[in-house]
Amino acid sequence: MNRTTAKISQVAAAIFAFLVWAPFPSLTAQTKNTGTLTVRVTGARNTKGKIGVTLFQNAQGFPDDTSKAIRQESVGIDPKTMSAQVIFKDLPQGTFAISVLHDENGNGKMDKNFVGMPKEGYAASNNPSKKRRAPTFDEAKFSLNTSEQTIEIKLIY
Repeated sequence: MNRTTAKISQVAAAIFAFLVWAPFPSLTAQTKNTGTLTVRVTGARNTKGKIGVTLFQNAQGFPDDTSKAIRQESVGIDPKTMSAQVIFKDLPQGTFAISVLHDENGNGKMDKNFVGMPKEGYAASNNPSKKRRAPTFDEAKFSLNTSEQTIEIKLIY
């Protein structure tokens, strides 16, 4: 193969690649409209168990039905800072709410006392104040509209 033929082959390959890729702009646009959300959970009273961080995209199931969540992570607690961190990557930009549980005994659920008050730490995005009911999606919702965002959530006991 001579130099001219090799050059033509390279140009033809580039044109072919462009023609195959060009009709699918959504393949390149997906990363443009996604973001990374870093969630820092502070205020753990001990290092027992795990911190569960659950991400919801709407009110359905919020705050405790994890089957309705779009993502969920459980992580250990840093004994030096008494905090935990979760990173959710490739999230579509939009509105979300987060619920957090410090599952001290590792049973995978919120333990409550005889009157129904939580015995373990809990929290939600926007850090709504302690009430006699669970926080609502509207109280906890926030917008992810940048490529990287960090929020801090403080546990309540």
